[in-house]
Amino acid sequence: MADDKTQQHEEEVVGKAYDGRLMRRLIRYLYPYKLASFTSLVAILIKAASDVLGPYLTKVAVDRYMTARPPVKQSWLSRHLSPDPVHGITQLATLYLGTLVLSYGLEFVQTYLMQWTGQKVMFDLRSQIFRHLQRMHVGFFDRNPVGRLVTRLTSDVDALNEMFTSGVFAIFEDVFVLAGIVLVMLRMNWWLALLSFAVLPLILLVTRIFRKHVRDSYRRIRTAIARINAYTQEHVSGMSVVQLFNREARSYSQFKAVNQQHMDAFKDAILAYALYYPAVELLSSIAIALVIWRGGEGAMRNAVSLGVLVAFIQYSQRFFRPIQDLSDKYNILQAAMAASERVFKLLDSEPEIVSPAITRQGDGVGRIEFRDVWFTYERLSKERAEQISRASAEELAAMTDIEWILRGVSFVVEPDQTAAIVGHTGAGKTTIISLMMRFYDVQHGSVLIDDVDVREQDLKKLRQHFGVVLQDPFLFSGTIGENIRLGTAWIEEADMERAAEQVNVHDFIQSLPQGFSEPLRERGNSLSTGQKQLINFARALAHNPRILILDEATSSVDTDTEMRVRLALERMVAGRTSVVIAHRLSTVQRADVILVMHKGQLREFGTHQQLLAQHGIYWKLYQLQYKDQELPEAVAFGTD
Repeated sequence: MADDKTQQHEEEVVGKAYDGRLMRRLIRYLYPYKLASFTSLVAILIKAASDVLGPYLTKVAVDRYMTARPPVKQSWLSRHLSPDPVHGITQLATLYLGTLVLSYGLEFVQTYLMQWTGQKVMFDLRSQIFRHLQRMHVGFFDRNPVGRLVTRLTSDVDALNEMFTSGVFAIFEDVFVLAGIVLVMLRMNWWLALLSFAVLPLILLVTRIFRKHVRDSYRRIRTAIARINAYTQEHVSGMSVVQLFNREARSYSQFKAVNQQHMDAFKDAILAYALYYPAVELLSSIAIALVIWRGGEGAMRNAVSLGVLVAFIQYSQRFFRPIQDLSDKYNILQAAMAASERVFKLLDSEPEIVSPAITRQGDGVGRIEFRDVWFTYERLSKERAEQISRASAEELAAMTDIEWILRGVSFVVEPDQTAAIVGHTGAGKTTIISLMMRFYDVQHGSVLIDDVDVREQDLKKLRQHFGVVLQDPFLFSGTIGENIRLGTAWIEEADMERAAEQVNVHDFIQSLPQGFSEPLRERGNSLSTGQKQLINFARALAHNPRILILDEATSSVDTDTEMRVRLALERMVAGRTSVVIAHRLSTVQRADVILVMHKGQLREFGTHQQLLAQHGIYWKLYQLQYKDQELPEAVAFGTD
């Protein structure tokens, strides 16, 4: 519950508009594209100068050619213009047109380069996040919902892209334009410039109020979107249950309530914008009116030239547009800072399970050994973990604050043996196979594969020894052949066909229009559960593992498919170590050894007949299940 609240809080936080630490880290993603970024920045500087130059050209045209009393002091530009009014105005108009064309060209260069750079940065960042997720241990995904991780790859990266393309560099442009306008206005006439800036405190106050309300609206919008995504994903995935129990109306009303929250938050944001922009326009109009009023009086007294007055009117109009624009950029920066904080928090999370610097490899015979293994899924502090690793069995058993999943489990599965693990739900069966492949690390004891502790082995090479078929068959979008190969280059067409024949699915695949090239829908939804499971069997065998693990692999298939799988089991387990997890004891009677788990402890160990003779837990399970079906089930498994 605390993790859920923390995750919800992360989605709601909008963040500061600027964080130097985060910004410096974000700028590093521009380093590979320094030339494009620098070119874009130069284009922005030149474009800002050309935008500031326009009204000044108007001022020169009016003062030099359109008034009866041109100014005595001429500017550098005026001295290079023709004395003929028609020719001079034509020169200024051409120059003005040139600045417009230049501004257009620079806008194109800057927009194209920054959009291109933004896409490159998004590509790099998403690649880095996905690569990081691949390195994370399985326990990380137990604590972090899929939707939250997908949001990091999509919405948060999009927010950062918007900052790079429409945020930082656009802010530079607005700041340069504002600075240029302020300098030119102060140089032309300082008191008229201060008069123009008189409404600036009011605009800043209105902007501050606007930012506060928009920030709250965006926080609520983000939260509502997260709830909409989560609710939609959950109910679309469980639509069959919704329809089965006639919950359509109730589900719709709940979705409507969540959707209403999103709409209300968006309407508040719209209202804030609807009030803010007219307010800024009104204040900027007041500033222009003040310029016309006082500047007009100055022009009549020859204190201000008419050209200066005209230029000030144009500059006043242009001065307040960047201020409005900066308010939007503030929201973009704010969202980007919050997104970057979440993204970097993910990237900074170190995988808890990695290959050691110096690795050891076993002889590859497929021997499995557990030595006094104690394990819990709880996250422990470093000090607590060290204390547990040194504790005795009695001390570990006395630690009532820890929910132990495995308690002092020890056993050996010799090469080429078939071991079965049975027990009630929650007894620790699946945990045992997870520890073999080092999806988790034990807190006490050791797990050895080929007489080498799994913590001393290279993770990639360790997991290459295993072929796993789980209870829930999982297929990726792509062809059947691609799902069997999973990108393993050395698996040839003949290897796939051989594996398919071994699990009795070859005839089905050949009956499809494109055979092994038949495309599959998401999660293989175009196939039945049994067909998907048989393809999973073929996948495991095609990789020729030394250790084969079947985790309730036949529990979700129909009777016909289960019979086909059992007929293939003898071929599948031959020449390799196999571990079979099953609730149905008929599935495991032929195993060389059977491990009986109960409440995290290994209570019994032996063959089917040995365990029955003990009249213990296994005998009780057997009495409850398949005593009357022993003979037909054994025949189905391949007995004489």
